[in-house]
Amino acid sequence: MALLLLLVMLTVCAALPRDMSGKMFTFPEESDTAYVKLTTSSQSLSALTVCLRTFTDLNRNHAPFSLATPGVFNDFVIYRYAESNQFSINVRDKSGVFRELDYKPNTWHSLCSTWDSVSGVVQVWLDGKPSSRKYVTSGSNITGPMIIVLAQEQDSHGGGFDATQSFVGMMSDVHMWDYTLSPCEIQRYTNRESFPSGNVIDWEASQTFGRVLIEDQQKDCLL
Repeated sequence: MALLLLLVMLTVCAALPRDMSGKMFTFPEESDTAYVKLTTSSQSLSALTVCLRTFTDLNRNHAPFSLATPGVFNDFVIYRYAESNQFSINVRDKSGVFRELDYKPNTWHSLCSTWDSVSGVVQVWLDGKPSSRKYVTSGSNITGPMIIVLAQEQDSHGGGFDATQSFVGMMSDVHMWDYTLSPCEIQRYTNRESFPSGNVIDWEASQTFGRVLIEDQQKDCLL
């Protein structure tokens, strides 16, 4: 399948296409310099849903998604503990651990997570299958200037990256909402059916940094 290579950036940044439909990010090597910085005008989130699709052969810990504010670097982070077969969802520096999810290597996976500040409950959906619902933190919104990063875990507001925590592989169909999607909507996302597009990320104002490729999706292989 011929892939359309739009971007290879080694040390500088570049804006993303306005329309990312049908495209995927490829992070081809372990690095503390390669990432995608997503822009949002949101200054407060009382609830959220994040969905994305990933393909990787990593057998170490890594973070496909992280959101930081100046006061809370782990305001919303999806982190994979490979050796223990766990996902940790960090919200406002608190974490919930989700075990025994069938995250196989060298396979496209659909991954979603939801949280709302009223109940404080977090849930993970892997390939359309829900995890247990777990309390993490409630009563406080995610507030302030938000920096959202794909493929790195932020230990400062927009930085502090560690190559040993970087995501290596492919990623596509990244969406973020300022509310919790229903189970049926998440199932439609997983099945690539009609679902509401995310309303948080401004793709036109977002950027890639380092060695990141934007390529055509491998549609025959996606879920």
